[in-house]
Amino acid sequence: MASNNSSTTDLDGQVNVEDLPITFKVKYIGSEVARGLWGIKYTRRPVDLMVGVAKNLPPNKVLPNCDLKVSTAGVHLEIIAPKASINHWSYPIDTISYGVQDLVYTRVFAMIVVKDESSPHPFEVHAFVCDSRAMARKLTFALAAAFQDYSRRVKEASGEEDGNEGTPSDTITPTRQKFAIDLRTPEEIQAGEQEQETEA
Repeated sequence: MASNNSSTTDLDGQVNVEDLPITFKVKYIGSEVARGLWGIKYTRRPVDLMVGVAKNLPPNKVLPNCDLKVSTAGVHLEIIAPKASINHWSYPIDTISYGVQDLVYTRVFAMIVVKDESSPHPFEVHAFVCDSRAMARKLTFALAAAFQDYSRRVKEASGEEDGNEGTPSDTITPTRQKFAIDLRTPEEIQAGEQEQETEA
């Protein structure tokens, strides 16, 4: 009974670093190449493609049920069912560049992961479907808390060098990873996208 109570309040709001790690029950939709590091414009089309494939799966194929754990180290995924030969893997926090709750499929959480920079397609979108829109939102907040902690650690590690660094701010280095998380609601993102389109 208590869990019902907590889920309504918990799923509403912010997640603090102290709350981590948090494990979410999700279904893994898959991954697609992304054309950029940050922004819903780089997750939207891949999510459409992946959801399209998922909707047309034959009856004997199902999306894997997973435990997705968000911690200060990053995102760890474990496939619970069906049994798979590779059933768990991790995305370290310094390889995740963007996370967002999708604006069309509001139960879908998508994130962009940076693979090998020398690869012709270094960015990948990974998408997960949650039980509810509120859970997708909480997952977004959990990743935001992990990002905040990571950025604090990077700042502490770099100490006073911050002001005089020679590297351009847009290069990706393991300790200088830039990242963004979109905490707007799907409606707010939609409104923002429409504004951009009218300007363009």
